[in-house]
Amino acid sequence: MFQSLPQTTCREILSKFLEEDIGRGDITTLAIVSPDQPAVGYFLAKAPLVLAGIDLAIEVLTLLDEGLTVENRHRDGDRLNEGERAALVRGQARALLTGERVATNLLQQLSGIATLTERFVDAVRGTKARIVDTRKTTPGLRVFEKYAVRVGGGVNHRFGLDDAILIKDNHIKIAGGIRAAIEAARSAEDRAHRLEIEVATLEELQEALRHDVDAVLLDNMKPDMVRQAVARVRADRRGTKILVEASGGITLDNVRQFAEAGVDWVSIGALTHSAPAVDMSFKIQPV
Repeated sequence: MFQSLPQTTCREILSKFLEEDIGRGDITTLAIVSPDQPAVGYFLAKAPLVLAGIDLAIEVLTLLDEGLTVENRHRDGDRLNEGERAALVRGQARALLTGERVATNLLQQLSGIATLTERFVDAVRGTKARIVDTRKTTPGLRVFEKYAVRVGGGVNHRFGLDDAILIKDNHIKIAGGIRAAIEAARSAEDRAHRLEIEVATLEELQEALRHDVDAVLLDNMKPDMVRQAVARVRADRRGTKILVEASGGITLDNVRQFAEAGVDWVSIGALTHSAPAVDMSFKIQPV
């Protein structure tokens, strides 16, 4: 149903979202709307967007009305124009009114992430670079936000700290240098995990390449320096096997410059921490 998302986990999270919003009860709806009043509702795009989260939004409503029926549902990844309906549902008016805000908020947020991600993906089309997310997600929403990145055509980086070793500047400082950090990680790690190290200068990159790493993250380098860094990596005896990632200061205006510099990944925190929610609404009518 949720296109690669774990259904049980999703329902648990969505139930908590509803509990947070409903509290002791939707006192307005309970006071005004009779329990047997049927209604139809539809999610309306009020601007062009890439749809993400429609099954989740419908599941929010289904948790409140198991008899909910759905018509004319678009799929996640579909492009909608202003005025198009993402889906139409029929069910109890009380359920639609009570679940409206949680369902719409989630749909707006995830579609916003997918829409922004697609813009970045389009900007690097024709290069070998992939657009990648980060762990800069909203606490509690990571599973959904990273899903929305995939819907927009992006790639997920680490889902959590247990997915891969990524040695960053603070690790290097505490370990006592690049060599010490890499050696410590290699001695302790499970070889099934990728080992990546962050470097901010060409000198740091050269030091990292003297050791056994699987990937390098070029942090806050300008495109010209990134190009030089990629050339150094590829010139290394293991260079063709080392993944090169660029991150920091990357926008829609300059992302193609980074992609054309030859990197494999361009990671962008803004995909999840700064994507504007798209303009959508949920219209409800009695029947």
